[in-house]
Amino acid sequence: MRWPRIRRWVRNALSISDPALAKWFSTGAENYSGVDISESSVLALSAVWRSVAVIAGTLASLPLRSLRTTADGETEPVGSIFDNPGGQYGPTPYEWKETAFAHLLLHGNCFEFHVRNDAGGLVSLELLHPLGVNIVEPTMDEYRSGKLPLGGKWFDVTLKDGKAARFDAEHITHIPALSMDGLRGLSPLQVARNSLGTAAAGDRAAAKMFSSGALVSGLVSPEEDMEPEEVGEIKRQLNQNVSGWDNAGAIAVVNRRLTFTPWTLSAVDAQFLQSRQFSIEEIARWWGVHPTLLMQTDKQTSWGTGIEEQNRGLGRTVLSPWAQRFEQRNSRLLAQPRFVAFDFAGLERPSPKDEVELLMKQTGGKPILSVNEARKRLNLPPVEGGDELIPPPPPPLPAPTEDEEEETDGPPAAE
Repeated sequence: MRWPRIRRWVRNALSISDPALAKWFSTGAENYSGVDISESSVLALSAVWRSVAVIAGTLASLPLRSLRTTADGETEPVGSIFDNPGGQYGPTPYEWKETAFAHLLLHGNCFEFHVRNDAGGLVSLELLHPLGVNIVEPTMDEYRSGKLPLGGKWFDVTLKDGKAARFDAEHITHIPALSMDGLRGLSPLQVARNSLGTAAAGDRAAAKMFSSGALVSGLVSPEEDMEPEEVGEIKRQLNQNVSGWDNAGAIAVVNRRLTFTPWTLSAVDAQFLQSRQFSIEEIARWWGVHPTLLMQTDKQTSWGTGIEEQNRGLGRTVLSPWAQRFEQRNSRLLAQPRFVAFDFAGLERPSPKDEVELLMKQTGGKPILSVNEARKRLNLPPVEGGDELIPPPPPPLPAPTEDEEEETDGPPAAE
């Protein structure tokens, strides 16, 4: 395996993607809540974790086909680096695709380093963390001299050994998300920093409430002065006679004059809970995931055709745009007329019942699977004589009419 010649060594440095270094210098995205927003703090929010996992995991589960357009306009499968982009000892194809889309969904950029063998053949694509790559435009001197980087931009990369090196598009494939300058994709961690900061602050406030707040069922006030020992005994008796499932429906008796005041949820606390629910919907809006996929079923339909249509909408409006960014950039690594494309057939397939009914209508009710083909779908071995299509049984004969019954009966027999 051969790494390309490094154009310029800058200096020894720590990786800027190191969470400890980011926390030390407070490099998290500034927001109104005052909570530092970083990759680790955002992924600690369950709604963000689930949104990224749903999109990245679903796209990673789709087959990534390498195809070629033939002379007659048809497409046929071919082999390419994308059959196993992580290499022989690297991540699996699923893990590689999932990580690539996680980089896009969180940082708005995905960087693939080209690892080649001694013959110059591409053997793997190593994913670089977006926080470890800085995009630099060419200088005026480089424009005047004509020594421009391939692709029109430089990539200053912090390597694993702490050193920095500069590459161009010959060695790195860059997949940007939505961009305003065409150089670098916009990071959701930066754009949504206020919404994410509010959600993170809500999590911290909830944790603080449980650790330091007054979470009791009520207050008991004695109507007469008591010694500390008596107070402890009354509390023990109340907990023994009131708490627990075995005291459900029982009558508690305490030999003291006490006043019980229930500890109820205030309007401020109720509004706090509503704000936490709203933060889930806000995060779902940023990533385009329906709240039901984030296990938020309040005020949302969670059964029947509604869910099916929502999943189809996710494929058309969310998964497809991310997939096309990935496909078009990586297709440039293949010689024309080859290209890569995700296979959405399994994701868009209807339910098995609807699919069978549709196929039966299109074939006029004729059989479409042999016994062995059906057994293969169930991972069962074939049986002898199971490769023949079994014709459907003949339709039942129509019931005879009254006139036909009389003719069949004939004249009555003579006595």
